[in-house]
Amino acid sequence: MSDMQTIPAIMAGLGQAARAAAAELAYAPSQAKERALRVAADTLCANTDQIIAANAKDLDYGRAKGLSAAMMDRLMLDAGRIAAMADGLRAVAAQSDPVGEVLADWDMPSGLNIRRVRTPLGVVGVIYESRPNVTADAGALCLKAGNAVILRGGSESFHSSVAIHACLVAGLQAAGLPEAALQLVPTRDRAAVQEMLTMTETIDVIVPRGGKGLVGLVQREARVPVFAHLEGIVHIYLDKSADAEKALRVVLNAKTRRTGICGAAECLLIHKDIATGLGADVLGMLMQAGVRVHAGPGLVGTDLATDADWGREYLDMDIAARVVEDVDEAIAHIRQYGSNHTECILAEDPAAVARFFERLDSAILMHNASTQFADGGEFGMGAEIGIATGKMHARGPVGAAQLTSFKYLVRGQGTTRS
Repeated sequence: MSDMQTIPAIMAGLGQAARAAAAELAYAPSQAKERALRVAADTLCANTDQIIAANAKDLDYGRAKGLSAAMMDRLMLDAGRIAAMADGLRAVAAQSDPVGEVLADWDMPSGLNIRRVRTPLGVVGVIYESRPNVTADAGALCLKAGNAVILRGGSESFHSSVAIHACLVAGLQAAGLPEAALQLVPTRDRAAVQEMLTMTETIDVIVPRGGKGLVGLVQREARVPVFAHLEGIVHIYLDKSADAEKALRVVLNAKTRRTGICGAAECLLIHKDIATGLGADVLGMLMQAGVRVHAGPGLVGTDLATDADWGREYLDMDIAARVVEDVDEAIAHIRQYGSNHTECILAEDPAAVARFFERLDSAILMHNASTQFADGGEFGMGAEIGIATGKMHARGPVGAAQLTSFKYLVRGQGTTRS
């Protein structure tokens, strides 16, 4: 499988099979897609022990590879996380089918009726690293939107992804849908990734899920269109009007609930008027929880912040913190160092909130809520295939609806143009 001469043939076969499956999925009944996802969810739960055993092999591989604690947390599966995956599949199954949805409908003076309706993208390629749940999430969303998908999981999550993929295939079989609708690249060889990036004849869009190295590589070298975010440089601005109880609760959750996800807070901006009051209390709480605070001038932290701490995605028990003059300086800092992913303002002053929302253009802006909610499941999408920070086509959590394009249906009555 690792022979460079065989990888192109393997990937070409996957692509051709996916293209054929996508043509069939484009008109698959909603009930069939829903049944496939519900059976897949039940199969996941029934195979919990087998999936955990497969995941144990991946954890051993990850430890031998020297993965960080945050990356190991991303990789780890237990009964609760498998149940959550199954719940995500059921949630996607329960959603309305986006395919065929009428986005606009109008009549022209010429007598034509024109409808713009959702249609599948076709074939989606998903390249991801250590989070095996992406196998289920991406598979479910692509299927719901009528797309075939080629999944290339990371070497760390190989065994887990294989076990999860088998459950998805069981759902396709039960629903009478083509098994090639959800394919998993059967090799850890990195050459498979390079092939996917150039498969313009069979893949319509690539979605990378992983660290800066992977996403940067995809964005630089892909000839296929890409939905991606490079990093989650997530900021929280603590305004002078912030409620203390809300601020303490939200900041702690945003940083420590799961440090290895892209919605974890990485930088705290504190209004100068509360730097020695509420700001100090928040930083003290974080340090007591085991967070290393990289503090700027006027703040007490674990370490002194350097220029390298601004715009850094730690994905660990670290956070940068600095004092700002007001909401405008917080906005300026975020514009300079942010990644257009997610930002939050903690404030009770409506004017400050309105200014923050109006003048920042990240994909997700929050008020008095943990940035850990930057997730398609929490947005009611059931799951997400990723967070897109660009401005073309999809932005923010990419759910089933964002995995569609549209076409125009034009009806006349023997209508001719003068």
